[in-house]
Amino acid sequence: MVTPAGKREAVAHLKVAFEMSERRACETVGCCRMTVRYTSTRDGDHALRERMKAIAHERRRFGYRRIHVLLKREGLAINHKRLFRLYREEKLAVRKRGGRKRAIGTRSPMLVPMLPNQRWSLDFVSDQFTDGRRFRVLTVVDDCTRECLALVADTSLSGRRVARELSQLLLQRGKPNMIVSDNGSELTSNAILKWSDEAHIDWHYIAPGKPTQNGFIESFNGKLRDEKLNETLFTTLHQARIELAQWRNDYNTKRPHSGLGWLTPSEFANHNVPSKQWPSGAVQLDGSAPMAIASTAQQGINNRQSGLRTG
Repeated sequence: MVTPAGKREAVAHLKVAFEMSERRACETVGCCRMTVRYTSTRDGDHALRERMKAIAHERRRFGYRRIHVLLKREGLAINHKRLFRLYREEKLAVRKRGGRKRAIGTRSPMLVPMLPNQRWSLDFVSDQFTDGRRFRVLTVVDDCTRECLALVADTSLSGRRVARELSQLLLQRGKPNMIVSDNGSELTSNAILKWSDEAHIDWHYIAPGKPTQNGFIESFNGKLRDEKLNETLFTTLHQARIELAQWRNDYNTKRPHSGLGWLTPSEFANHNVPSKQWPSGAVQLDGSAPMAIASTAQQGINNRQSGLRTG
């Protein structure tokens, strides 16, 4: 009952239930009579509420901060605190999906690359079709600009298939200085070791059981699962590939990224990387992508005959 609206409700209740006068009810509640008689002159922000609800319905996993950025892009200048009030009144809060265990102990900060193609990171994400069959998605991210370089969906992704996809990506983007991944069987196969040696790319494996050493791809995978995989029913592999391609384009060109000052990855790559140098022979596509950045793991033994270091 500390808010003016609560006090007005209390005064109205006393007047109806106990037949008190307005003066006596206000004295009992401790409220000014002017507060009780006040009538709001706000228009209700109907147009703003409708647009906010439309964006929240279209992007169900976006909170009020990202909705605020999208509204500003559309020319709707509004204070973020006012938008948060309307957001709560419309009950649009994003429901949290369970919890997770938190690591205990000290963490070393991850070094962020300053240029595109300094480092890529890659990983796999699993999902299933409506009939229960499983499929996997190979995700590749450039950690400098945070752009998604590739989303490759298939029912089986072997080491040879990953090598072919990376070779195609090199023709489009040029060669990175380093690629970071975990120790999955596909990524430690002879096909990947041979490909990295022939391409002269330093392939770094994180320490086993330390996904935080590849934090940028883990963060991206969380967004992919939360905003796309958990929100979509996939019936066929063809549909999954189309849906993922559309989401990748939206992620790179439209979705504001909190780690980039609410710019999209493409905007950050084009405007906030002053000395972007593309390797010779690279085919420059529309936009660019963020470089993968994972903290360097402790040095280990050499992997076979290659100079790659395991985590």
